[in-house]
Amino acid sequence: MTRSEFDDIRAHIAAEADHHDDLLLLARSLLDDLEAARMREATLRSYYLRLLTAARATAAADAAGHPAPLTFLTAELGERGQLPTGEEEVNRILADARTAAALVASLERLPAREQVPPRTTGKGARARRCAGTSRTLPR
Repeated sequence: MTRSEFDDIRAHIAAEADHHDDLLLLARSLLDDLEAARMREATLRSYYLRLLTAARATAAADAAGHPAPLTFLTAELGERGQLPTGEEEVNRILADARTAAALVASLERLPAREQVPPRTTGKGARARRCAGTSRTLPR
């Protein structure tokens, strides 16, 4: 939803403010939650874009033979307070990275689940059955 759509919904709810029932309060709460989630997503996307840009600039600087290619990445991490400060933290970060790499590698080795085709009747249409015993869905 766009910001103007949020504002339109909020204005409509405000116009109905003389009706103080639970549904109206719930709608306001849900709208606030949705807008907050949208803002969090936008913030996370901007952080990701900045980090990706710094990583790409670091790789480009390394490829170009820049004397300090990590400058871009360390500046971005430092701005976010994400640079390791001591040997213990460095070791923890490296251990986390090794664990994450091993987890990804093991997930990639798993065979894809076999797709079970849906049951069909003799006419080629999918059988319309509930999970319970001998119950069928209305047609």
